[in-house]
Amino acid sequence: MQYETLLVDIAGHVATVTLNRPDVRNAFNETMIADVTAAFTALGARDDVRAIVLAGSGRAFCAGADLNWMRKMAGYSDEENRADAMRLAQMLSALYRCPKPVVARVHGDVYAGGMGLVCAADIVVAVETAHFCLSEARLGLMPATIAPYVIRALGEQASRRYFVTAEAFDCATAQRLGLVSEAVSVDTLDATVQRIVEALAANSPNAVGECKQLVQDVAGRPLDDALIEDTAIRIARIRASDEGREGVASFLEKRTPRWRSQSNG
Repeated sequence: MQYETLLVDIAGHVATVTLNRPDVRNAFNETMIADVTAAFTALGARDDVRAIVLAGSGRAFCAGADLNWMRKMAGYSDEENRADAMRLAQMLSALYRCPKPVVARVHGDVYAGGMGLVCAADIVVAVETAHFCLSEARLGLMPATIAPYVIRALGEQASRRYFVTAEAFDCATAQRLGLVSEAVSVDTLDATVQRIVEALAANSPNAVGECKQLVQDVAGRPLDDALIEDTAIRIARIRASDEGREGVASFLEKRTPRWRSQSNG
């Protein structure tokens, strides 16, 4: 898998997608947007991939939109601007809806649109020195396209503050708000990410995908009869699935399930 702005590596059922524009702090332009969309769509469809790590090269994780790209957008017609914004929205959707769990490996600062990438991930591991900022209001803009993911990750009240103040906040604050799953030292970043992806790869691939979809479908829904029936249907269906039957049988027979043997092999 070759991309102009990304490095993609697959090893041991884990794919690593690295934003690779370090000279501009991994700011994205139309090429990176297309590359990220294509990469997560392709990796999500691969049976040999069970988890995806999203990383960045250079000093920053992602500084948001490339200034040259933004300058070019200023001259777009309304129709061109809408089409361009839709491509960005589709990139975030491809990441959020990817059937494989996504772990963001945040080694440096995250600004503006880069927050969308991080907030669309399922698990975020960040170095304690990382800073986060929704800086759009400083430029006369707003974080509209990334808002659905940011508000889900930060919560409504924190989003009210950081959308309008454009303040940077530190990793400890990001963890307190629920955006960052684990805040670690630079020295333990890779080991922490590795521990998490190994846990993901050891689980039933079908169950992991279904669990990810379950959270997205259930979050925010009223606890009514329709939801109760929906969840009952889901557990009944997965019990009868091949991996569901294999998982229960292997537990009762005190043996390793087939998917874990495949993971180790």
